[in-house]
Amino acid sequence: MLRFSANLSMLFTELPWLERFQAAKQAGFNAVEIQFPYVLPAAQIQAALQENALKLVLFNVDADSLLQGGEGLAAVPEKQTQFKQAVDQALHYAEFLQPALINVLPGRCFDPARLEAYQQILLENLQYAAEAFAEIGVTTVFEAVNSQDMPGFIVDNAQRMLSILAELKNPNLRLQFDIYHMTRMQEDCAAFIRQHSDKIGHFQFADCPGRGEPGTGEVKFAELFELISSLAYQGWVGAEYKPVIGTHPSLDWLKTYQA
Repeated sequence: MLRFSANLSMLFTELPWLERFQAAKQAGFNAVEIQFPYVLPAAQIQAALQENALKLVLFNVDADSLLQGGEGLAAVPEKQTQFKQAVDQALHYAEFLQPALINVLPGRCFDPARLEAYQQILLENLQYAAEAFAEIGVTTVFEAVNSQDMPGFIVDNAQRMLSILAELKNPNLRLQFDIYHMTRMQEDCAAFIRQHSDKIGHFQFADCPGRGEPGTGEVKFAELFELISSLAYQGWVGAEYKPVIGTHPSLDWLKTYQA
């Protein structure tokens, strides 16, 4: 049976932050993930997790202004010091929250002439993060994000993810495979999962197009979830979608696939 986590940055947003934990538990989730937990003190999040018997699966290293249209932190040569400070911040939160995984968003490059330099800095920063988080027993993941929704994203396809893994050869570095982003890039998700499941540390999903709940787009979730269930994968599958009809009405899929 698959283990699903609710991304509280995208689900239950009808509620104030600290009420989302209870809502997720009541909806049937035993784990949650948060894109950027730094909006709340770590101790408050820790208390909410404990009160609701929830596991925090994953959160991201801070990405500066990436979601507001900026380049992010992890690949920008002039921001390496800031990236290391963000890793320190994530380490502080991890001491309280004990996540299984911490995700690094590679970010964007707006100047094609500098792309090679950005790619090199990303490698250095991923290595730095993987080594730092290994010290506390947390696995580092990174993900490809589709360059249609986020133009200039420097890791936007499955092959690029594999190339980075092969180059770094860090045992504490794995892939976060986002079904929505890879479908948006017209990747064959099922084929990739079959061939490279041993390299995947975490799954996330939303339907495509639209990034809504399962059933609002073209993704064949029944097939993909059955495939993941058939593998030796022991991690979580994160619901990271934008509910089209509100969070609670969007959760029929959870009953279906957990049954």
